[in-house]
Amino acid sequence: MIFPTRRKTGAQSDAAGDAATASVPAETKVAAPAPAPVVSIKDRRRDDYTELKVMLHQQLIDRINLAALETMTREQMQRDIGDIVQEMLKENNQALNAAERRQLVEDILDELLGLGPLEPLLKDPTISDIMVNSATKVFVERRGRIEEVGTRFASDQHLLRIIGKIVSNVGRRVDESSPMVDARLPDGSRINAIIPPLAIDGPCLSIRKFPPSRTSIDKLVEYGSMTVDCATMLKAVVASRRNVIVSGGTGSGKTTMLNALSASIGSHERVVTIEDSAELQLQQSHVVRLETRPSNIEGRGEVNQRDLVKNALRMRPDRVILGEIRSGEAFDMLQAMNTGHDGSMTTLHANTPRDALSRLEQMIGMSGIDISPKSARAQIASAINVVCQLERLQDGSRRVTSVAEITGMEGEIILMQEIFKFVREGVDEQGKVIGEMRPMGVRPKFMDILKARGFDLPSTMFDPFKRKDG
Repeated sequence: MIFPTRRKTGAQSDAAGDAATASVPAETKVAAPAPAPVVSIKDRRRDDYTELKVMLHQQLIDRINLAALETMTREQMQRDIGDIVQEMLKENNQALNAAERRQLVEDILDELLGLGPLEPLLKDPTISDIMVNSATKVFVERRGRIEEVGTRFASDQHLLRIIGKIVSNVGRRVDESSPMVDARLPDGSRINAIIPPLAIDGPCLSIRKFPPSRTSIDKLVEYGSMTVDCATMLKAVVASRRNVIVSGGTGSGKTTMLNALSASIGSHERVVTIEDSAELQLQQSHVVRLETRPSNIEGRGEVNQRDLVKNALRMRPDRVILGEIRSGEAFDMLQAMNTGHDGSMTTLHANTPRDALSRLEQMIGMSGIDISPKSARAQIASAINVVCQLERLQDGSRRVTSVAEITGMEGEIILMQEIFKFVREGVDEQGKVIGEMRPMGVRPKFMDILKARGFDLPSTMFDPFKRKDG
């Protein structure tokens, strides 16, 4: 049971009332004020309902034994808290029917145990992104389309409390001295929060949700992200331990693709993953997951991706998977790819495969190591085998738009050839992009390596004139 700590019994209330009445002289007694009108929740505006929910939540904290919650199921809490909520509604002159009361109890439990107004959005499988611009402006992305929803927070302080609850669960903090934070939810969803004074209109929260079940390459084929031939080749590339970069813009599906590609890694291989906020869902058992750590309030104790890459190389990995390259860790990652850790993978933000190589070169320069542009390009050309380019199209769909092979260098230029390319043909009446992924008619140079490792892909796979596959 959840024992109320500040609630009087009916007998105690009656006794107290009789005593109070007895202590008032007869000539000074006045009529009791008329009770306030009872208001149905249907007659309240949405913002008022949010205020009511938060107010009852705060009152509930004062009345229940919080330690008892740890040993109770949600069903037990619903029953016990429902009784207390019904009593509090009477005290606050609020009239609800049974269905409304059940919904209110659910919402209060979400406040108490979860993330308050965000809980219904997090449970909605059709939502991929949640964007809280302020306490009163919440948007979501469904099937590639952004729309505003009716979710509201009672105040900026309410939203700040939810953000603090999220980041504290992963050992991070957000306050005026550290107003930006990256974190994650238990299901792997990625969180970014920024608060005043950097966020002018109040706290902002962005949540990138990931599907509860792992997405395979075959599923991506079903979704139309790529063709069967392209998927077959990528599976063979990963299984044959070729080094891969997944490139694309924000929200193009890089992490989903990295998760899907990882399914082709052998179960006997030791894999070390490195991320700012752990969100990869590798499907092997022999995986070591590392996550960066921000500095503490004194500005000490930071562990960045570059530190973790260096440490990972001492852990006898067969492959290193870096969630995203952002700066100087690019040099260390290329060194790992060039020193026996074949089959390593990473992602980065770029608009084309050629841009991805240019960004890599720039990030090598951010490592602080004195290296000439030609030497940097030589490192890239010898380390990277395949660049898989993704794009989020105007209709919201996510597609593989190019798969390119790095073939070496000529002078100071990195040579690259496209194997598959998505060719747009137009837009239909519903705004959906029309196009197809086509082979470019070149035989990859890594085909001999794939064949030696047991993957004998047919040459017709790369024939641009054959009938397109499903």
